[in-house]
Amino acid sequence: MLRVSGLRAETDGHVLVDDVSFELAAGEVLALVGASGSGKTTTGLALLSEHAPGVRVTGEVRLSGGTAAYVPQHPSTVLNPVRRVGSVLREVARLQTGPAASGQAAHGRRQRARAGDERVVEAARRARLPVELLGRYPHQLSGGQQQRVVLAQALLLDPALIVADEPTTGQDGLVRAEVIEEFRRLRAQGIALVLLSHDLAMVRALADKVAVMHAGRIVESGPATSVLDIPRHDYTRRLLAARPQPRAAPGAGDVPALEVRDLVAAHRGGAPVLTGVSLTVTAGECLAVVGRSGSGKTTLARCVAGLHRPASGTIALDGRVLPRHLARRARDVQYVFQDARASFDPYRAVSAQVARTAVRLRGATPAEAAVEAGKVLERVGLDEHTTGRRPSALSGGELQRAALARALLAGPRVLVCDEITSGLDALVQAAVLDLLDELRRDLGLTLLLISHDMHVVARLADRVATLGGGRLIVEETP
Repeated sequence: MLRVSGLRAETDGHVLVDDVSFELAAGEVLALVGASGSGKTTTGLALLSEHAPGVRVTGEVRLSGGTAAYVPQHPSTVLNPVRRVGSVLREVARLQTGPAASGQAAHGRRQRARAGDERVVEAARRARLPVELLGRYPHQLSGGQQQRVVLAQALLLDPALIVADEPTTGQDGLVRAEVIEEFRRLRAQGIALVLLSHDLAMVRALADKVAVMHAGRIVESGPATSVLDIPRHDYTRRLLAARPQPRAAPGAGDVPALEVRDLVAAHRGGAPVLTGVSLTVTAGECLAVVGRSGSGKTTLARCVAGLHRPASGTIALDGRVLPRHLARRARDVQYVFQDARASFDPYRAVSAQVARTAVRLRGATPAEAAVEAGKVLERVGLDEHTTGRRPSALSGGELQRAALARALLAGPRVLVCDEITSGLDALVQAAVLDLLDELRRDLGLTLLLISHDMHVVARLADRVATLGGGRLIVEETP
């Protein structure tokens, strides 16, 4: 059903993808795995006849038997921020039902509207998207809920092929299992899937075939069980071995750094998202906040960073209540977003945006800031060539590392990390976790970690706070 031959992509003389070829039958699942920047997303977009600006793609992609749909890694980039998600889904559904018959315009419109509404409800059910969320705007949804919206949108197209870029990113364990089960149902219906993923557990559960990409080329491919259980290539073996290991919890200091007291927060005009949440994080400690998508984790993190104004309650640093104004809080508290791409200006080089942090928040000269930015970017594994480009030329994982470097350049006391390892391959993820551990040990940096990945939580966190329904349910050691 899908045949790719000699696919090549390049920009400014730099090869992104080189000689990629594979075939996929109806109902088969192919997983493309590899490091951030290895060419997975470029390959996935090429299957849809799409590419980033300035990228030249050659080779052959043949799709027979229907249309292709795309589920992006960062759903907020494709959701209209000023429209409720349900209205967008209904518009897509009605376009798929076709025009009304001649002479029956009014009756035809009503029929199309009813049929469209029914299809939206069914697509939402299949994507595990609660229908009560259809009346919300994208910014009122968690990252996991936004991903379910774009999956529902893809299902409305009745595709023969779905290209899913990190479809379980930002999902809690229960929803992740439901997404995997839904993909199994799609496979049983004859829909082919190309998964671009770092989630090897999901790959094991779904993939018939695995292709390992490194530096733009497929270095190993074959049946999933063979590649994952008996890897032949050294890079594949290192990728599979780089799983976060639990850390021995150090003795947490007794100096209170971050204190949240009786926090209540809501979205405009809605019911409270957080109700009476209180917690304390000591200097140099890492507190992980876990819970289902929509439980209030990101709202709590945004309140701490000053990005969301709570209805009541206090947030204090070193016993001093933090100012409500974001600009006066930014030096002490930095936020690394789950959707790193949305946090960068699309028209400026990434390195320049990272350096700007030192100029604005620490008063460094542009020359000093550029030197410091280069060092921090190198520390998170990004070279000058990569960061000298605009954000569209970088992978999601590369942008997440750049966002971490930008936050570190501010010299914060508290670092809020919202699913920051979700777009990273296992090797880079391990390096970033080691870096964060080193920083909090050397600098006394306090971490508030939002994550669904319990391996990451076990590797980095001293304590775990579980949210449910906007309330703190339990606090424990990982």
